[in-house]
Amino acid sequence: MTQEIKNPCILIVTPEVTYLPKGMATIASFFRIKAGGLADVSAALISSLFEQGANVHIAVPDYRAMFNDRMTPLLKEELRIIRSRMPGERVHLAEDRAFYYQNSVYANSGSENLKIALAFQREVINNIVPQVQPDLIHCNDWMTGLIPAMARELGIPSLFTIHNIHTYKVLLDQIDDRGIDSAAFWRNLFFDRPPLNYEESRHTNPIDFLLSGVFSAHYVNTVSPTFLKEMIDGWHSFVEPTLKSELFHKWNAGCAVGILNAPDPSFNPSTDPYLAFRYDEYNHFIVKRENKRFFQKKLGLIENPNAPIFFWPSRLDNIQKGCQLLAEILFHVVSRYWNEQLQIVFVANGEYQNYFKDIVNHHQLHQRVAVCNFDDGLERMAYSASDFMLMPSRFEPCGLPQMIAPIYGSLPVAHDTGGIHDTVSHMDVANNRGNGFLFQYFNSEGLSWAIDQAMQFYFLPTETKRVQIGRVMKESKAIFAQSVTASKYIDLYERMLRRPLVNGNK
Repeated sequence: MTQEIKNPCILIVTPEVTYLPKGMATIASFFRIKAGGLADVSAALISSLFEQGANVHIAVPDYRAMFNDRMTPLLKEELRIIRSRMPGERVHLAEDRAFYYQNSVYANSGSENLKIALAFQREVINNIVPQVQPDLIHCNDWMTGLIPAMARELGIPSLFTIHNIHTYKVLLDQIDDRGIDSAAFWRNLFFDRPPLNYEESRHTNPIDFLLSGVFSAHYVNTVSPTFLKEMIDGWHSFVEPTLKSELFHKWNAGCAVGILNAPDPSFNPSTDPYLAFRYDEYNHFIVKRENKRFFQKKLGLIENPNAPIFFWPSRLDNIQKGCQLLAEILFHVVSRYWNEQLQIVFVANGEYQNYFKDIVNHHQLHQRVAVCNFDDGLERMAYSASDFMLMPSRFEPCGLPQMIAPIYGSLPVAHDTGGIHDTVSHMDVANNRGNGFLFQYFNSEGLSWAIDQAMQFYFLPTETKRVQIGRVMKESKAIFAQSVTASKYIDLYERMLRRPLVNGNK
C-alpha cells in the first residue's frame, strides 16, 4: 500500500492583499488591504495556487478597523472564528493593537511603521509559522525582512520579494523588546558593521530589514528583470552599495530573478464599470471615439474625436516619474500640433501639479490641457479615451500604467528603463510588432522626439491604426495578466522545493 504524498505547504507573508479566492474564506471579498502593486500580486498568486489545488496559506496583519467597516454581523462572526485559529484554516491573522485601528496599510510616521512591522513579524515567527509548519515561506518587502533569517535557521526555504527598496533599521534590543527572540537567528541578519557577537551588537549595531531579507533568503526576486540588472550594474545612485553588493552575490549564485507584476484584472475595457462605453480589440476604434467625446466634455476640453489625447497617470514626482521633462516642453508640444488640437490630460497628484496648472493658466490652455486630482474612475476613463499614455520615468522598478494603457488601446510614450524596458517595445508597423514609443536618453528632447513618433503613428491611415491598436490590445491582455505572473512564481517555488506544488498535476 503506497503512502499518499502531501502537497508542500506554502506560506505567503504579506502586509497587503487585494482579495482572496472564493472558497478560501467566506470573507474573502472583504480582504482589501492595499497600498500598492504588492496587494495585487499577492492576491493573484494566492488565487492561482488555490485554484490549482496547492496547499497555500497567507499571513496578514489583522487590520480590524478596515475589515469591520466592510462586514455584516455574520461575516464578523466568521472573522472571529478565523482569529481563534481553528485547525485547517488557511488565513492567518497576526494580532496586535499596533495595527487593529489602522485605516491604511502604512502609518504616517516611521516609528509607527516600525512598530507595526515588528508586531507583524513577531506573530508570524512565534505563532503562525509553528502552527502552519510550511515547506516554503514567501516574504514580501521590508516589513517581513526578519522572517527569512528565522526560516534559514529552521531549514525552511524562503523567497524574499523586493517590491520597493524602502527600508528601516532597528537594533536587536528593540526586536527583543517586541517579543522576538533575535538571539535564535541573529547570525543571519544584516548589520551596519560585521558583528563580533550577539551581546556586543545588541545595543549598538543596527540591522537593516530589507538587506536582512535579501541576505538570509534562499532566493530573491525583484518585480522587473531589467531593474534587477540595473541595480546590480550600478545604474542608479539611490541604490545603496550594500544592497547592490548583496543582490550581486545572489545573482552570481543563481538565486536572484526578476518577475514582473501585472495589473489588476479589473482593468479591462470590455467590463470596466467606470467607462461610458465598453469595448474590446474588435470594436475599439469606434467606441474609443465615443469615450473621447464623453471625456472631453466632462473635462471642458475641445470636443473633437479626431484630436489626439496624451494621458499622464503617474504621480507628479520629479525624482522618479520625470514630470519635469514634460513641463519643459508642454507648451511647445501643444503649439506644434495646434491645428490637430492635441490635448494632454493629467489624472495625478504630486508636488509638480501646480507647475502644470501655472503653465495652463499662463498660456490659456484650458481647452487643451486638463490637470485633475487622482481619481480611480477618472483614471479608467482616461485610459479608454486617450490615444497615448505618457511615462517618462527616470527609473522604474516595475510600473503598471505602461501595461494597463495598451490593454485599453492607449499606446505608451515612455523612457526605456527598468520595468518599461521589459514591457514596452517601439512600434514597428511594417513588421506588425511593438506597442509604444520609447526614447533612450532621459531628457526633454528625448520625450519630445517620442511624442513626435507617436504623432507620426497618429497620422497613418485609419485602417492601419485600427489593425495595429487591435493587435496591441489583444497581445497585452494575454501577456500582462496576473496568471502569467503567478505561473512564474509557481515555477520558482517548484525549483526551490525540487518537486511540484500539486502532486499528480505535472
